[in-house]
Amino acid sequence: MSERTRPPRPSVRLRDGLRDAVVCAVGVRIGLAAISAVAASGLWPIPPDQPPTDAGFPPPALTDGWHVLVTATQRQDALWFLRLATHGWSPDDGSAAFFPVFPLLVRAVAWLPGIGPLGAALTVSNLACAGALVVLHGLTRLEFGDARTARRSVRLLALFPTGFFLFAPYSEAPFLMLVLLAFWWARTDRWGRAGLAGALAALTRSVGVLLVLGLAAEAVARSRDDGRPLAPRLAAAASVALGTAVWLGWWGLVHGDPGRPLDVQALWGRELWPPTRTLVEAVRLAVDQRSYWLLDVAIVGLAIVGLALAGLGVGLGRVRAGYLVWSAASLLVPLVVAAPFRPLLSAPRFAAVVFPLAWGYAGAIRAGRLSDAAVTAVFAGGWSLAAALFVAWYYVF
Repeated sequence: MSERTRPPRPSVRLRDGLRDAVVCAVGVRIGLAAISAVAASGLWPIPPDQPPTDAGFPPPALTDGWHVLVTATQRQDALWFLRLATHGWSPDDGSAAFFPVFPLLVRAVAWLPGIGPLGAALTVSNLACAGALVVLHGLTRLEFGDARTARRSVRLLALFPTGFFLFAPYSEAPFLMLVLLAFWWARTDRWGRAGLAGALAALTRSVGVLLVLGLAAEAVARSRDDGRPLAPRLAAAASVALGTAVWLGWWGLVHGDPGRPLDVQALWGRELWPPTRTLVEAVRLAVDQRSYWLLDVAIVGLAIVGLALAGLGVGLGRVRAGYLVWSAASLLVPLVVAAPFRPLLSAPRFAAVVFPLAWGYAGAIRAGRLSDAAVTAVFAGGWSLAAALFVAWYYVF
């Protein structure tokens, strides 16, 4: 049997990667705490009009002290998530753009005595981050049979320049964990579970529905390899869209406006653009303005290069089509729904969950095309700078 048609290795168990993933997560979280202690101490002055007040949740105290180890990532959209967890959604503002799984998880955990909304949000995101890294470790070993590559992939994803969002009170970590579980269960031929994880991912972020494409591509490939019926697998892939349908349906039933989560993007200054226009404008502004625009281009560029390396199979061999289809779609959407004043607005953060980019760099390192030390230094340097700016209330993302 060829490598191309070989079924997943049944000996791979998720728990075997627990130690590596948790050690990485704890180490990176300690690094974030150290950066928070420095950056929140006034190293950079807070820019004008920050912190924002439109979310309806009070920002943390802008003072020095040990509280910054907890409150330092309570920035920007984190205020929206905390407001939604405590007060819910409204048709009169931009809250419909935030999908419900993460705020509802925070609300549930906040019932624990003494934890509070922020403590609950950090608990959910940090546990989900550790869980996502465990699944990534297992999925990497499943695909490439190499524990060293698995450890490297986990490290590179956690240290990607916007990887600190996985530890912040944002929806990135739960979303990443659900996406990885959907692919894990699809690759181990448990399609009902894959569809459920995908539907929950679609209820976590609007782009979660793109998993329909990735799982459908995997369904076609698997059925071609093993000759089993395609229809049940495609049905499981299509069931991902039920998550989006539930959220739109709730807005229709409760507020009479099922399209509100989609229409509200206009309130955030986004327009439909051809992706080539977005990239050209992003580069032009990066050259003219530097600052945020230059950082956007640099980080998105790192993601595109990593995904290209994965697509070319450098060092690892062929990466399955399902991963590449989902990843390409996930990077394409921010290029199509762009903000004219900042074409790559939030795109660096969205790239943090496109996990195959870590495979691209890990493969190039394994093949000797790139230096592990150099890639790690670039990632860690970008991570440190972006995290410090974010903690200091710069509207980096």
